[in-house]
Amino acid sequence: MTSPDFPGLRWGILATGGIAHAFAHDLRTAGRDLVAVGSRRAPAAQAFADEFGIARAHDSYEALVDDPDVDILYIATPHPAHAENAILALEHGKHVLVEKPFTLTQPEAARVRDVARANDLLAMEAMWTRYLPHMIRIREIVASGALGEVRALFADHTQRISTDPAHRLNAIELGGGALLDLGIYPVSFAWDILGEPTTMTASARLIETGADSEIATTFTHAGGAVSSTISASRSAGPNVAHILGTEARIDIDRVWYSPTSFRVIDPSGDVVEDYVSQHEGRGMQYQALAAERYVADGTLDSDILPLDETVAIMGTLDELRRIVGVRYPQED
Repeated sequence: MTSPDFPGLRWGILATGGIAHAFAHDLRTAGRDLVAVGSRRAPAAQAFADEFGIARAHDSYEALVDDPDVDILYIATPHPAHAENAILALEHGKHVLVEKPFTLTQPEAARVRDVARANDLLAMEAMWTRYLPHMIRIREIVASGALGEVRALFADHTQRISTDPAHRLNAIELGGGALLDLGIYPVSFAWDILGEPTTMTASARLIETGADSEIATTFTHAGGAVSSTISASRSAGPNVAHILGTEARIDIDRVWYSPTSFRVIDPSGDVVEDYVSQHEGRGMQYQALAAERYVADGTLDSDILPLDETVAIMGTLDELRRIVGVRYPQED
């Protein structure tokens, strides 16, 4: 991948789990400057540093945020720790890219936003799908009017992951449930294409821990457009998406939220455009390049997913949880 024509940032990664590994790999793929990692366990930090050729391994998050050679931190901890970790980094002068969902609740998201703005720093949700080349092209097509009036959207994010009650996707104290971990993708997609929901309904299956294993949502949006999403952690589905307009539709192939292909199809069934992604790695580097650009140009906010929209989407997730009866212990 070609480096952008602006100075890069020195990256640190806070936590060393699976998503941190994926992000570090894509940072290296993109030739970005990954200089430090932090974990609450020194052996984990050192093993991660050895794997990715990182110069400094810190044995605490506090030591990582104190590192003067780090400009921006990728927050890769479980959902309930996002707000605390992001605020810690921001208060030590670091920009943050926070793994989705941005926080556990909307009030937490608002606090992170306020701290970032008070310190003139970038805080950005790592909703990497929005920054992928095929999604940028899809937004261009929608904005051009080629679909006519966009009337409906459907997307699913359905996987068979684990039935272990202690697994983070099932553990309510870890923010478990299909909605926050998987549903954030199609919900954010509906926001992206159709804007804020004006009404919403939802149905879910709750498991023994109180978390949701499946959740279906239906939104209406400005102008009367509708969207529906299905998310599941114990049943695998097609993981495709569709945008329906009066003059054409877009069919996004599996797996729609990662680099993939799509087609624009007119009402007679003719393919108007056939797009195939050309990419390296998993595709998480595009959000990192965008973050570096926002810092370089001084905007300190995403034009693809503004921080205020991230906070508002967390409010949508809160309301969906209220509708289906999911409540986290941290809210008591």
